[in-house]
Amino acid sequence: MNVTVLIGRLTRDPEVRYTPNSQMAVATFTLAIDRPTGKDKEKQTDFPRITVFGKQAENCERFLAKGRLVGIQGRIQTGSYKNKEGVTVYTTDVVANNVQFLEWGEKREADNGFAGDTGIPEGFSSVDDDMIPF
Repeated sequence: MNVTVLIGRLTRDPEVRYTPNSQMAVATFTLAIDRPTGKDKEKQTDFPRITVFGKQAENCERFLAKGRLVGIQGRIQTGSYKNKEGVTVYTTDVVANNVQFLEWGEKREADNGFAGDTGIPEGFSSVDDDMIPF
C-alpha cells in the first residue's frame, strides 16, 4: 500500500509547467511539515517535494502561495537521473491525488473567483459562529 497524507505549509509559491505533448499542467512545490519530537528536544521539520497534475495543478498555481496551509493525499514516488557531472541523483516526491486548501488568504490575481476582497469564494457567503449547530 502506498498512501501518504500530509499537512504542512508551502515554502514557496507553486511552479507550474506544461507537458510538451498533452499540454497538461504540472505543479511542484515544497511543504514544511513539523515532525513531532519529545519534550525539551529541538523541533525538526521535513520538506517533501509535492507534484500535482492537471486541473488541480492549475488551481494550486491560482490559489496557493508561500506560507499557506494545505492537506495532501497521494503516493510516494522515487526516481533517479544523471546530473551534468554524470553522477546519479536519487529523488523522492509525493504525487498528490488530492490537494485540500486548508487556509484562504488574500486573492492572488484579479480574476481568481473570489467575491471582492473578502477571501470568500464566489457563490459562497460568510457564516457567523452563532449559525453553526455544533
